[in-house]
Amino acid sequence: MLLTNEAAIVEVLSRFICHVSKVLPDDIIRKLNELRAQETEPLPKLVYDAMFENQELAKRLDRPCCQDTGVIQFFPAVGTDYPLLSSLPGIFDAVVREATVRAPLRHNAVQTFDEYNTGDNTGLRVPCVDWELVPGSSDLTLDVYMAGGGCTLPGRGMVLMPGAGYEGIVEFVLDIMTSYGLNACPPLVVGVGIATSLETAAKLSKRALLRPLGTHNPNERGAFLETELAAAIDSIGLGPQGLSGKRSVLGVHIENAARHPSTIGVAVSTGCWSHRRGRIVFHVDGSYDVISHKGVSL
Repeated sequence: MLLTNEAAIVEVLSRFICHVSKVLPDDIIRKLNELRAQETEPLPKLVYDAMFENQELAKRLDRPCCQDTGVIQFFPAVGTDYPLLSSLPGIFDAVVREATVRAPLRHNAVQTFDEYNTGDNTGLRVPCVDWELVPGSSDLTLDVYMAGGGCTLPGRGMVLMPGAGYEGIVEFVLDIMTSYGLNACPPLVVGVGIATSLETAAKLSKRALLRPLGTHNPNERGAFLETELAAAIDSIGLGPQGLSGKRSVLGVHIENAARHPSTIGVAVSTGCWSHRRGRIVFHVDGSYDVISHKGVSL
């Protein structure tokens, strides 16, 4: 299908969101299989078996693989020459409404202060959109993420004084993992943002969750810290669903920005084992490629 108008984009993207709600990305499935093979005790093996049975049932019954389908978040890297750039805010709202009915998705948008559920997963500044403009490009690369109320949305962040150093970052992350990490449905994707302030670190921690498993921070020190944090969190022994096991994380990803010399902003966002994210690229000629789920026809 060539996507040359708004209605065609809404149709394909709503179908993509439905698929993301039911089928985990290829890299997550591979990693879950790897972690299951490393367990030797009966209980964690049983939990992994239940996880994979859940995935099979979601496919067979054509239903979301978790009852909390989250708040839908879009991360568009959109070319300044993409022809539908100005229409994208309206397209994203329409896509969420359509996917809510089609999947179906649980109604998770409650208007603050007025305290009523909108019933279609849209509301004031929802769906959440974190824009990135790509000068000179005519394509749209779109990451879709379903942020659940038990894992990603209860993120944590603070601003450290420079004297805390990188040791302070490690201490902060491990404190979080030993407190609410247990309840975030391990094994986890742990996103860490390091920047100059609370809000910049928080955004980076969320973007860290979008990276494919097996990728590393381009800075060798950042990559080393990712590896060390993964080993440290694994050593806590959370295991699948927090019921003990050898491995507690699918991966630890750090995204960073330059910082003010007087502050170290750090934030942590976690993705549960049912890490429902997807990446799709829309090209200017009307074609598209699904990156996160190979072989998918929408």
